[in-house]
Amino acid sequence: MSVPPPKKRPSDLALRAISAVLLGPPVLAAVWLGGIAFDLLIALIAVLGLREWVRLAEPGQQRLPFSISLVAVAAVVATDLFSGAHAAVLLALGATPALYLAAHATRMKHRLLLAAGVPYIALSLVSLDWLRTENGAAGLSLFLFLLLSIWATDIGAYAAGRTIGGPKLAPRISPKKTWAGLIGGMVSAALAGFAVASWAGAEKPWLALIIGALLAVAGQAGDLFESHMKRRVDMKDSGRLIPGHGGILDRIDGLIFAAPLFALIHGLAGEWLQWW
Repeated sequence: MSVPPPKKRPSDLALRAISAVLLGPPVLAAVWLGGIAFDLLIALIAVLGLREWVRLAEPGQQRLPFSISLVAVAAVVATDLFSGAHAAVLLALGATPALYLAAHATRMKHRLLLAAGVPYIALSLVSLDWLRTENGAAGLSLFLFLLLSIWATDIGAYAAGRTIGGPKLAPRISPKKTWAGLIGGMVSAALAGFAVASWAGAEKPWLALIIGALLAVAGQAGDLFESHMKRRVDMKDSGRLIPGHGGILDRIDGLIFAAPLFALIHGLAGEWLQWW
């Protein structure tokens, strides 16, 4: 009697594709619709992302660190949703040292990293929400500009890194990343940003080339930072929530650094540049 061959597990690429097909449409629909759908998306990412951050920052114990961190991050995100980004940023500035003191009082080992979860998680999501909801009719196109710039960064960096190779960007943190990949990501993000700006009817779409390239650098920095956090606790992924992709933070690490930068650029210099 012949023994049936073992069942093949789906490849990582297949899992990534299936996850993207299943999760992509509802996420994009929430971005497109805005309003309460987008607010719920932001709140969900905050909770899931924070849980993964606590695993990276305080791997020895998670229940208490997550509980006190959730209070701080939830307060910032709720303030953003109900009172706006400016109030949320001010609260985050106060919540970060407060969380550090709470972590110190409960004798947590990595209290500084734990407290850093407030700006890392909350301020990035506040920036995303501000771009989408507090910029009127331009909110959707600005959000798409950021999102597509970061996606293009990942694609361009991967393609250039595999094709050209060359010197490593940060070999101790992420051995596969190269300087060629960084430049390829910057070029791809610049072109994607220019395409979105032109489609949206921006006043000066050529400025999108520069801003897109800057966002690519921020996105790659965010990727490297999360790689460092995972390496210090010997983790391959920040979580296992998304099959083939890892965790929430694995998917948005570039956005976490790029979103506040883009919000600052557009919020502080948008009117002066008159670019959108």
